[in-house]
Amino acid sequence: MSATDSTTLRLERTYDATPEEVFDAWTNPEVLRRWWMVDEARSTPEADVDLRVGGSYRLSMENPGADSRLTVRGVYREVARPERLVYTWAWEGEDGSTGHESAVTVSFVGEGARTTVVVEHAGLPDQASRERHSDGWQACMRILGVRVFTAVGQAS
Repeated sequence: MSATDSTTLRLERTYDATPEEVFDAWTNPEVLRRWWMVDEARSTPEADVDLRVGGSYRLSMENPGADSRLTVRGVYREVARPERLVYTWAWEGEDGSTGHESAVTVSFVGEGARTTVVVEHAGLPDQASRERHSDGWQACMRILGVRVFTAVGQAS
């Protein structure tokens, strides 16, 4: 992980897959349900994606043993398959309200038969939030490498 300031994080991970395949894994609801979670004990019961500029997404991860659910939602600001996604990010409260809004940019950089995913999450409220989001993104990217593609090396 690297940071440009205390409210921005940047992570990279390389997968044995083409940019098109990795982009699709990031945007296809069926594939998102396989990997969008912070640990493998959780599930992703909800993955709604309206993949277009101005379209929205909503993703939920659930810990069935603890009867808890975390939901994030946002709006796509840029959709450039297979190079880049830009979208807003806000956690949803139990009452359906949203919290602090930040921005996520995901770049898919092809290197032969491999793709490096670069996640930049900006506008987080503070350093503690940045660290929590970093842990979550690293876990999701690791699980993507376990359940969908082979990851090459470690996240940085």
